[in-house]
Amino acid sequence: MTASISHRLFLVFASLLLACSGISVWLQMRTAERHEQAAIQQLSSGLAAHIAANAQLADAAGWRSAAVRELFDKLMAVNPSVEVYLLDQDGLIVAHAAPPGHLRRQRVALAPLRSLQAGAALPVMGDDPRSAQARKVFSAAPVEVAGQAAGWVYVILQGEDLEAVSTPLARDTALRMALWTTALAALLALLMGLLAFRLITRPLRALTEAVSRFDGDGERAAALASASEPAGGDEIAVLRRAFAQMGGRIAQQWAELGRQDQCRRELIANISHDLRTPLTALHGYLETLRLKDAALAPGARQRYLDIALDQSRKVGRLAQELFDLARLESGLVQAAPEPFALPELLQDVAQKFELAAQTRQQSLAVDLETPLPPVHADLGMVERVLTNLLDNAIRHTPAGTRITVRLRAAGGRVLVRISDNGPGIPAATRDNLFIRAMARRSDGSHGGGLGLLIVHRLLQLHGSDIILADSGAGGTAFDFSLPAAG
Repeated sequence: MTASISHRLFLVFASLLLACSGISVWLQMRTAERHEQAAIQQLSSGLAAHIAANAQLADAAGWRSAAVRELFDKLMAVNPSVEVYLLDQDGLIVAHAAPPGHLRRQRVALAPLRSLQAGAALPVMGDDPRSAQARKVFSAAPVEVAGQAAGWVYVILQGEDLEAVSTPLARDTALRMALWTTALAALLALLMGLLAFRLITRPLRALTEAVSRFDGDGERAAALASASEPAGGDEIAVLRRAFAQMGGRIAQQWAELGRQDQCRRELIANISHDLRTPLTALHGYLETLRLKDAALAPGARQRYLDIALDQSRKVGRLAQELFDLARLESGLVQAAPEPFALPELLQDVAQKFELAAQTRQQSLAVDLETPLPPVHADLGMVERVLTNLLDNAIRHTPAGTRITVRLRAAGGRVLVRISDNGPGIPAATRDNLFIRAMARRSDGSHGGGLGLLIVHRLLQLHGSDIILADSGAGGTAFDFSLPAAG
């Protein structure tokens, strides 16, 4: 079972605390030892000087070895913790009271003695003659004979006998005290650390629980970020807000996917309806021609054939629009912009619809602002946009309708408006006009067709969009813009 982050943090903290406790124990024992050495050295700082000033250690003939040994024996008998040595000018031991075989050095380094005389910080450690490597605190003073420096009195303050008795006791006592104090401090630190980790990781646990319960609709994630929560905060607060924002985006994307799926279902259903109507009529007239061919007059036969042909054209146009929409949705179609004169293209497209408009007793007008800059767009796509919009305007408005195409230049773009004064588009179909294909309603009105979907996709490829605008006098108005050629 994987440990939680709070448990892992606690284990790391406990390990670090254990290591720090060991270092603390060692430092406490070392500090206590150094403090004891400094206290002993300071307390006995004048011992060697007293011996050098009051004892007759040398005369004009040299060192008085017998008197020196007798004096050293008496001093060490009175104070067994000290060891007294007499050194010459080079640090060579010339007299001592050590038992046979206990002396391990014949010479003592004089640098620590001079440092002590110069007032160096205590404790100052010097060579222990009874050890080949050990260094101990000492007291030292120069010896003069007839006003001339003759050597040194060198006193080890923590001698061999004292070390054998007191060192184990002192170390055991210091170790116990250090262990007890460190253990109590470590236990208190562990408890405080455990409490601190729980307080610190509580927001993280709450966030983890929220993430584990995230259901994809973003409601629980969005609930994490209160509108009144201030900006800033620690890393967990930043993570909390980031997760809430991510949850909100996922919720929006999820809703958009659901909406697109619903639109796709409606598109398939409506296209099926639009296909079924002309196919049913086509099938009916063809079947009538087959069954009643001999009984039909030539005029009736021709009329039936014309109706069947008209329905077949509707099926073909719808199939072509479906194919074009599928190519645009696939992303395989890309715009190939080039500079061209939009008014000339508009005049060509308008001429194609003049006869259809006259047949339906409609008027088609072009309103141009001069001069107009050329546009930078895909010529074929723009022609398809104009064709679809004018075709919709002519087919879905009644007789007597006036259809106007207006071109204006503004802000480095050419604005296009195609408007009519017909009955307009029902309010129920306005919201999803460019993302949903609607079938013909029972009252004869239309929703957005495949033609508007294709127009919407084509303009998106040009970084533009089509807008259902308010014409100001009823009817319908579609606005879009194209970039002017640089």
